[in-house]
Formats: sequence, structure tokens, C-alpha cells
Amino acid sequence: MKFSFVVLSIGVLFVGCSTHPVDPKIEMKPPKYVEQLPPKVKQQSIVNPGSIFGKGDNPLFSDLKAMNVNDIVTVVITESIAQSSTGQKTISETNKDSLGAGVITPGANAGGAINTIANTFNKYGSIGFEAGSSNTYTGTGKNSRNESFTTTISARIIKILNNGNYFIEGSRELLVNGEKQIIQISGVIRPYDIDQTNTINSKFIADAKILYKTEGEIDRATKKPWGSKFVESVWPF
Repeated sequence: MKFSFVVLSIGVLFVGCSTHPVDPKIEMKPPKYVEQLPPKVKQQSIVNPGSIFGKGDNPLFSDLKAMNVNDIVTVVITESIAQSSTGQKTISETNKDSLGAGVITPGANAGGAINTIANTFNKYGSIGFEAGSSNTYTGTGKNSRNESFTTTISARIIKILNNGNYFIEGSRELLVNGEKQIIQISGVIRPYDIDQTNTINSKFIADAKILYKTEGEIDRATKKPWGSKFVESVWPF
């Protein structure tokens, strides 16, 4: 019983001391203002029986753009990140200090004994001290990063805001040879940014949240084991 308690205490201690960073996550919930704004109330349209264009859910002539809740809009995700920075720093400092003992000169009326004492002191006291230091530091750093991600995904209109903008959300899961790919997207779009093919580019999405990750053997093979993360979190060097 005591042994089990000791083992449990050690386990709790290790868990409490482990401060390794968790895997990055992204929350796909809509922003607060999307929840706070009331949805747009659809007005009842007046049907004209004599109209050749027709109205209703499936009119003969209508815009193919998404305009109602649960309508689907195609999102073309084209994201690229290019970063480059270069830094150089040079510091040079030189110091020099000198210290010498004074020379005693007796007065004109000094006797022979005083002159003898002064000469003796000057013989051993005329000592000079010099100290110098020179420090130079030169540092150079360069960082370059290029990333690109391109794909297409369909999203649904979840909510039509009071100002006419749409909050959309979509996801796609693909399983190939035991490897699962997950893509999720959400954000706010303007209806006039949707083109004639009912497609919108990701650069027009406000508060965009895009998630892409893989699950499977390759993902597990490229991740560090929890033991390695623990050792890195507590290793001071």
C-alpha cells in the first residue's frame, strides 16, 4: 500500500513539474461580434403571378451566388508567407590607464641629509603602472522563411449578419492509405466579394481561421515522444 502511494506521488510530481509546450491548436468558433450581432431577418417577398421570371426558392432566372443560410460558397485558399531579415552589429572598446609615483624635490634650503633621503625615495619611488584593455565584438545574423499553401474547400453560410455580411464555416477530411488530412476554415465575407462562379479567395475573408493538419503514422513518426519533451522542459542546459 505504501509502495503504491509513493509511486502515485512521484507520478503526480512529474506531471506537475512538466511544462513542455503543448501542440498548437486553433479554435474555429466565430468571433464575439458575430455572436452578438442579430441575424438578418428575411422579408417576405411578394409573388407576382404574371411574372415570367418567377420568384421563390428556385426561380428561373436568378443569381447563382450564395445568399441564404446553408448556401455553399467555394473558397480558394492561397496563402504564402515570405520573410527575410538580416542583422549586423559591431562593438569596439579600448581602455588605457596609467599610474606613476611622484618625485620629491627638496627645497633650496634643505640640508644634505634631506637631499640624501629625497634621492633615495626617488630612486625607489619613481615607479609607473600602466594597464590597458581592448574588446571587440562582431555579430551577424540572417533569417529567411518561405511557406505556401494552396487548396480549395467548400463552406456553408452559417449566419447572415445584420449588415449583410456572411459568417461561413467549412471542413474537409480526407483519408488515404491510413493518413488522415483535415482542413477547416471559418471567417466573415462580404457578398459582393463572391464572383460569378460562387467562388471567393481566402484573402477576402475577415477574421479568417484556417486549419490544416495530418493524422497517422507519418504524423506520429515526426513528433517527439512525451519523454523527450519532458526532458527538454526540465533540462537547464
